[in-house]
Amino acid sequence: MAWYMGIDIGSKTSKGILLKDREVIVKHLLISGVNYRLSAGLLTNFLLDQAGISEKDITSTVTTGNAETVVFSDEYITDIRCCARGMHQVFPQVRTVIDIQGQNSQVILTNSEGQVKNFVISEKCAGGSGRFLDIVANVLRVRIEDVGELSLKSKNPVIFTTGCAVFGESEAISRVAEGISKEDILAGVLKALAEKISALVNRVGLEEPCAVSGGGALNTGIISILEEKLNLSILVPPDPQFITALGAAIFAGEKSINEASS
Repeated sequence: MAWYMGIDIGSKTSKGILLKDREVIVKHLLISGVNYRLSAGLLTNFLLDQAGISEKDITSTVTTGNAETVVFSDEYITDIRCCARGMHQVFPQVRTVIDIQGQNSQVILTNSEGQVKNFVISEKCAGGSGRFLDIVANVLRVRIEDVGELSLKSKNPVIFTTGCAVFGESEAISRVAEGISKEDILAGVLKALAEKISALVNRVGLEEPCAVSGGGALNTGIISILEEKLNLSILVPPDPQFITALGAAIFAGEKSINEASS
């Protein structure tokens, strides 16, 4: 029996997964805060406590995301590779992964083994990430969990004239003052985000099937708009925000097996 841990430290949330052999035993998510090392420690302690094991029982740990400073890791692997590997575990048929994170979005092309063939990442701007939704949801006093469902009720989506989250916030405030509904404003924000993501897909080239990961995949509104713009059905895995952490845990297992056989 072997235990493998994957830790994904994101700009907004940190995710962790414990595997016993190849089976997910525990997973957990918490707000990252400003101290990533502290977040990683809290996350690890929770996983170990829930599994009823200690750190010495872990055969191998792989970290990813903003986790370069996590000292207990056996190896750091980029989130691009971990995301691709995690998605392959859930949907081995997928060839294009759209990963919508809090800080950026990225599109990854994979092969039949879950390895990265090509990828593209949005510029370091909140307008191309889930952060844009957070900002506008705060302006509208709407829970981020409700954004997707509310946007689907829109009758006349607003057209945002800027792709910048800072100016987008001001534009959202102006729209509220004009009496435009929350539903129409949210639908407009999602359309603007979908435009940026679609441009990334076009840059890297679309190969079907396609799936979405990251916290943004929980937003039914953005999925619906992307399906319309890309003219395809998009797969959404269970707990999509854990896909990258899952990939890290799988890499931890593969690393241990490879070392044992060498």
